Amino acid sequence: MGKARILLADDHTLVAEAIKRLLEPEFDVVAVVADGRSLVREALALKPDVALVDLNMPMLNGFDASEQLKSANPNIKIIVLTMNEDAEIAAETLRTWASGFLLKKSAGSELVKAVREVLHGGKYITPALQEILGELSAREPRSTEIGRVLTPRQREVLQLLAEGHTMKEAAAILNVATRTVAFHKYRIMQDFSLANNSELLRFAIKQRVIEQH
Repeated sequence: MGKARILLADDHTLVAEAIKRLLEPEFDVVAVVADGRSLVREALALKPDVALVDLNMPMLNGFDASEQLKSANPNIKIIVLTMNEDAEIAAETLRTWASGFLLKKSAGSELVKAVREVLHGGKYITPALQEILGELSAREPRSTEIGRVLTPRQREVLQLLAEGHTMKEAAAILNVATRTVAFHKYRIMQDFSLANNSELLRFAIKQRVIEQH
């Protein structure tokens, strides 16, 4: 039996190269990509066994890219590799599409252990978050926020605009007409009572479409 196939998605080249070198003795790293759109495209084409995904990526963030990928290929195992130590984010990804959650400050041996674990059908949670995740799961589930929810397309438009792309540039990336992007922006601002681009940016951060720097 050949080596398990791994796809790595991280927009920090040095980090990605270091992870690749760490994994290559035991696994076949079939591709390294730097944005969420490339992740979805390459993973569907190459069909890796495991995708290692950073949450904060340009063009399409790791949350939405992973949801799209898992929906299109339910068999793929996805491990989050992030600097974000928010236990509620970890809990949400593990509940919906992730098989593992690691912090970038974890030891290299932990990453290899996590990949082995999910390949054997298990889930891997970094020890740094296990205790707090246990406390979260013991609580009553949080009630979902009442009100409107962004559609997948609205999330894509919101991320691209919040990253500083013009409506024309966003339209080209999404392969739609500029007026379509303008319509989505109008609906987002109307539905969520946003008055200007500054409020749109703050809203994007609150929605976890982009991270605050």
